[in-house]
This record gives sequence, C-alpha cells and structure tokens, in this order.
Amino acid sequence: MTDAHDVIILGSGPAGLTAAVYAARANLKPLVVEGVVEGGPTGGQLTLTTDVENFPGFPEGIMGPELILNMRQQAERFGTTFLTEDVTATALDARPFRLSTASGQDLHARALIVATGAKPRRLDVPGEDALWGSGVSACATCDGFFFRDKHVVVVGGGDSAMEEATFLTKFASRVTIVHRREEFRASAIMVERAQRNDRIAFELNAAVVEVLGADGTVTGLLLEDTVTGERRELACDGMFLAIGHIPNTSLFDGALDTDGEGYLVVDEPSTRTNIEGVFACGDVMDHTYRQAITAAGTGCRAAIDAERWLADQDD
Repeated sequence: MTDAHDVIILGSGPAGLTAAVYAARANLKPLVVEGVVEGGPTGGQLTLTTDVENFPGFPEGIMGPELILNMRQQAERFGTTFLTEDVTATALDARPFRLSTASGQDLHARALIVATGAKPRRLDVPGEDALWGSGVSACATCDGFFFRDKHVVVVGGGDSAMEEATFLTKFASRVTIVHRREEFRASAIMVERAQRNDRIAFELNAAVVEVLGADGTVTGLLLEDTVTGERRELACDGMFLAIGHIPNTSLFDGALDTDGEGYLVVDEPSTRTNIEGVFACGDVMDHTYRQAITAAGTGCRAAIDAERWLADQDD
C-alpha cells in the first residue's frame, strides 16, 4: 500500500490553501488535491471574482485569481504539494482514509481536511454565464460597492434576498426584488423591512429568462410573467442571485453528517466532523458568512485541529 500522507486537503480555495499553509508549517507535508469542486474552478469562487477589496492587507484591492495564486505560492513555499485531479470516491470507514481519483490513483491519508466549498445556485438562463462577474453576482457583501448609484435587481424570495436587497440600498440608487410568486419564503419581519425601504421595489410573479448585456456589462433583464407568460424587459445595471447555495458534499454522501441544507456539520467550536480525523472548513460547512476571510479563518482552525489530533494519535 502507498504510504499515507499525514494530511490531505480537498479543495484549493481560501480555506484549503490557508489550511495548507498552517499544516505545512507544522511539518505535516500536506497534499492539496485541486479540482474537486464539482464543476467549479480550481481555486474556488474567488477565481471568478474580479476586484477583492475586503480582504485584509490589500488596501488597494486585489484580483481574486491573484489572491488565490499568492496563497498557493505561500503554501507551496512551506512544503505543500499539489495534485490537480478530480476525486471520484472516498472511503472513510477505515484507516488510513482512501481517496480515488479520476485517473485511477489511490491516495491515503491519516487525516483529511474537507474544503470543497459551495457554489451559488444559478438560474441557467442565457447571458448569465457570460456576464458573471461583470454585473451578475451572488454576493452583495463582495460586490455591492461597485454599484453605487446604480439600479440593481435581487432575484429570490427568502430571507437572504431581503437581506441582500436591504444591504444593497447602502450603495444602489434603486433595488428591485424579482420573485416568481406573490408569497415570500422570507420571514414577515424581513419582508416588512424591505417593504418599508423606499429604495426597494418589487416585481412579483416574474421570472428572469435572460440576462441582457452590451460591451460586457449588464443592461437589463428579460422577465416572463409566471401567470400570463407575457415577456418584457427591465432595465438595470446588475443582478444579484439570492436563491441559495449548493455545498459540494456529494463525495461524502452517507459518511459525513450534513444539516438540512446539505452543509457539513462540525463540532463547534472545532472543525471536527462526525468521523474522527476528518475536518471541514470554508463554505462547505458555513452557510452564514461565506466570505474569503472567514473561509481562511476556518482553514486555519482545521489545520490546527488536524495537527493536534495527529499528535494525540502518535502519543
């Protein structure tokens, strides 16, 4: 059997790379497996982000892909190795843990850190992919600043949609909430707060069927009335999706505990999962904050938890 790595980290976003920095500095010689983000890019969602202006240490901001590259180089400097592969199966019911890759490799780990992230739910309509990051976003906290004095649309009907819309009024001159139905999933207090805000308007019984753009920017949306089928254009400068996220946890179905939304459950305040020696960090276990800096923080915690757990095993 191939010698087991002390630590394998699945995922190469801010959580996984921060975990790698800490694990490498603890002389655990971690292996980071990239490309496990179920259809997402190596490096996580930051690689789809242009300007990142809320990550500490970069007063002028930094491009998302550049930030990820810096983290990767830092982890590599301390002894992290990288494997760009898709993991297709995991066996967590025996020690060491075994991971199978798409090319047929078997990897073995004494400890496993899961940092596979989550991806925002998308509408899957024309124009959405082409304008993602250029007026289409799923994070008001990340990108709201760029829409000062603009008209933006928030798609969704839950608490997140109301919260995002209210937050965006700090920057945008007008926010329109587009929702497929007349009734909202959001709590009454969140709906009332949005309704009382004179910068927020509502388009109900409406679905976005196309994102319209020119010169690489959003110019409007094509809406379809969900009752009559009638279509019309709504001019706007940006669209924010607030229809939920999908944690990348299918590799661990039946093995690692998840909550009602599919996020991995950890034994707070640690990052331990229900299986000893398996730790989780970043957006795969965080459905509240979903920021690069909070993901990095949990990556630090996961590496320290793994280091201490391995030390206990050796003792």
